[in-house]
Amino acid sequence: MLQFRGKVLPDSSLVMAIVNRTPDSFFDRGATFGLQAALDRVDQVVAEGAHIVDIGGVKAAPGVEVSAAEEADRVLEVVELVRAKHPGVVLSVDTYRASVAELVLAAGADLVNDAWGAPEPETFSVAASFGAGIVCTHAGHLPPRTRPHRIAYPDVVADVVTTLTGLAEQAAAAGVLRESILIDPGHDFGKNTRHSLQLTARTSDLVATGWPVLMALSRKDFVGEVLDLLPDDRLEGTLAATAVCAWQGARVFRAHDVAATLRVLRMVDAIRGTTEPLISVRGLA
Repeated sequence: MLQFRGKVLPDSSLVMAIVNRTPDSFFDRGATFGLQAALDRVDQVVAEGAHIVDIGGVKAAPGVEVSAAEEADRVLEVVELVRAKHPGVVLSVDTYRASVAELVLAAGADLVNDAWGAPEPETFSVAASFGAGIVCTHAGHLPPRTRPHRIAYPDVVADVVTTLTGLAEQAAAAGVLRESILIDPGHDFGKNTRHSLQLTARTSDLVATGWPVLMALSRKDFVGEVLDLLPDDRLEGTLAATAVCAWQGARVFRAHDVAATLRVLRMVDAIRGTTEPLISVRGLA
C-alpha cells in the first residue's frame, strides 16, 4: 500500500504528472511558468486521471542559479491554490532543499520528490515531521544540477540498488513511514544512455528490494539517443520503456503525457492480471 499523509493510492500502476514552474524546462520550455498556466495544467492532468501531481521550480539541468527563496516563490502559491481546489489529489514538490520542503509541506504538499540523492539529509526528518512521503533517487553521486561526464560503474544496477536501499532505510530511520517511501533509479541522472537502458531492462532487480519503484522516463535523453530524436518526438519511445518497466512491477511513472501513459499502464496491468477490462462484452452477447 502506498499512502501519503493519509491519502491511500490504488494498487494499480500510477501516474505522477509533471508541472514545471520553470522558464527553461527541456521539454515544455516555460509553457507552464506563469501561475495561471501552471494551475490550468494541474486542472488538465487531474481531469486526465493523474494520481500524483509533481510541481517543480528548478530545472534539473545546469543553468541559471535559482535560490531557495526563488524556488519557494515559484512553487508555494501553486501548492496552496491546488491544495484548496483539489483536496484529494496527492501533491508532490520536486526539490532537494530541506527549507523548500518544509514550506511546501506546511502549505499542504504530501510528498517530497528529491531527485538528487539527498544532498541535504535533513529533508528526511522534515518529511517525517509532517507525516509526508519522500522519493529517494539515485543521481550518480553528483551534486545537484550537474551532468555526468564519462561516468562509469562496475555494475550500475548494483550501485543503484545499494544506494537506494540505503537512502530508503535512512528515510525510514528518520521517521518517514515505510509505505510513504519511493525509490527512483534516476534515468539520465549521473548515467549515460547504456546505463539507463540497463536499469530499464533490470527493473525487476529494483522491484525485488521491496520498495515501491518510481520511474521518471518521460522524453529523456536516453530515449532520444536510442531513436535519434528531439524531446518533441520521444513519446513512443517513452511509452515503450514505460511498458517494459510496468511489466516488471514498477509502480509510479512520472510523465508529461498523462492520458497516453495511463492507457499504456492500464493495458499492461490487464495483461499482468492485476486489473480488469473497463468493459467486457466480446463473445458474451
